[in-house]
Amino acid sequence: MHQPLKLPAGRVALVLVDLQEEHRQDPRYLVESYDRVLGNAARLMAAARSSGVPVIHAAYVRDFDDVPPRPFEPVGNGAPVFSVRGDGTKICAEVEPAGGETVIEKNDASCFVAQEFEAEIAKLAPDWLVVAGVWTEACIAATVRDAVAQGLRVLLVKDACGSGTESMHQSALIHLANRLYGGDEQHRLRQEIVLGIGGVRALRALGIEPDVFHMNEGHAGFLGLERAR
Repeated sequence: MHQPLKLPAGRVALVLVDLQEEHRQDPRYLVESYDRVLGNAARLMAAARSSGVPVIHAAYVRDFDDVPPRPFEPVGNGAPVFSVRGDGTKICAEVEPAGGETVIEKNDASCFVAQEFEAEIAKLAPDWLVVAGVWTEACIAATVRDAVAQGLRVLLVKDACGSGTESMHQSALIHLANRLYGGDEQHRLRQEIVLGIGGVRALRALGIEPDVFHMNEGHAGFLGLERAR
């Protein structure tokens, strides 16, 4: 069941990740349906601006002067082979930063590797990060994981994210959904008990006897046990 989500005013920031020209110019890094992703991100950005939500733009720019080559990182003639500063690393015009909006450059997947990003988050002190951008399984996933690890709540706008293929995007979303459930093994087990056993008992208490139960992934795994009791 879909329900409206109301985020607390003044406690939210929008993070747009790596919406750069190389993802429609460089054949190695093309994002499927990138125009759609950019259009949705632009609408999201406009909504944030009209609501007074701070917008943070992140761009992947690989610079060996800032961060030397890592072990096993591809190198060409002593220089990076991807996200080299130039036309390809420019943020797309559809989501061009406005005056006063924070723009950070990062040398790795997660936005949190950039000190400027962490400083901006510390200054804004949001409870929620609304995240959109590319690639879902790489820079988006890394940013989401680091945000959750720091105790931030994340709203991932999947229609404003993308990857090399739709399959890559969708599989990454499944993994991120598991991450956003949060918690350790014991916490996850309690969630599954509430969803599986508690869900069936709640329906019975309401006098509802479904003919079919849909068990989404493993989260409702205890449903079968409760029905067999």
